[in-house]
Amino acid sequence: MGRYVHRSETVMLESMMYRPPLEVLRPFAMVLAMAIAVAGSGVATVAQVAPAAPAAAVGAPQGAVGDPGLEATVASSKTYHLRQGDEITVTVFGEPTLTPTAPLRIVQGGAVAMPLVGEVSVGGLTTAQASAAIVRTLRRYVREPRVTVAVYSVGPIEALVLGNVKVPGKYTLPPPARLTDVIAAAGGLGPTDGDLPSVRLEAPDGSTSNVNLQNLLHDGNEALNVPIESGETVYIPSPAVFNVTVTGAVEKAGDVAMHEGDDVAIAIARAGSNTSLSPDLNKVTVSHRAPDGTLTVQTVNLYPILQKGDLSHDVKVQKGDIVFVPTAPPHHGILDILGSLRSFAPY
Repeated sequence: MGRYVHRSETVMLESMMYRPPLEVLRPFAMVLAMAIAVAGSGVATVAQVAPAAPAAAVGAPQGAVGDPGLEATVASSKTYHLRQGDEITVTVFGEPTLTPTAPLRIVQGGAVAMPLVGEVSVGGLTTAQASAAIVRTLRRYVREPRVTVAVYSVGPIEALVLGNVKVPGKYTLPPPARLTDVIAAAGGLGPTDGDLPSVRLEAPDGSTSNVNLQNLLHDGNEALNVPIESGETVYIPSPAVFNVTVTGAVEKAGDVAMHEGDDVAIAIARAGSNTSLSPDLNKVTVSHRAPDGTLTVQTVNLYPILQKGDLSHDVKVQKGDIVFVPTAPPHHGILDILGSLRSFAPY
């Protein structure tokens, strides 16, 4: 009897082992479905609670100065560095009291005023770096803050233009502003002699650089037309004024005022040419003494310069030079040549 019962239990166990898989897994499937439903409900809840970023923070900036296409590029650029005059939007997710209700303007010094924490320095930073800076400040008050910074408007460019321009002063220009823009705003360059000078640029942080205006404006090298930062100072030096001494067969021997870039022909013209003195213009000498005392003497033939306009034979004079014009017997054509020489001295 006991053996029959044992056999029945064995048969029952075997039948359970061969039950279809669906019947075995159905309870687990129900539990898994409930878990998925709960998880899905949690995600939906989080999505509803998390505040959305303001439209100005994720779209193209509004109310900015300058070209709207530029502003949209700036807002999405990862390399644009915030500067004085820019306006930014700051969103602190989950903390409406810490999220400014209006765009923040970057003031002089590069700071913005945040609720609760006060001033935060963001000038010179990208939007990602500015977000990190605000996060570091908020950690004193909020656990794991999440912050988004976006450009709302691009501020104007303010540059101080000094030196050899027609109207020196402080100018406000729409971005982007380049070197030629600020020179044009100041009325263009003042009087120059010879090659154009190199302009000195001083950035707001005190760093300086130089741009050769001869290469930029005369030769057309657009790569030198550098962008100008707000708060930058542009200084264009005037031609240096110095004296050289002109002696020999000239009307007024003695010191002559010269400008940087002037050459021997201009020096002689300002000293006065006189046919009665029979100057020998193919043997003009220029003596120059270097700061270490070394003396160099160079002979200049002015005839090709005056007759053919071949300036490659002329020599630029320097401070303290002595120009000597020897006397020679008169020769044919001297009157015409000296007449040309007078045109070298318009002032």
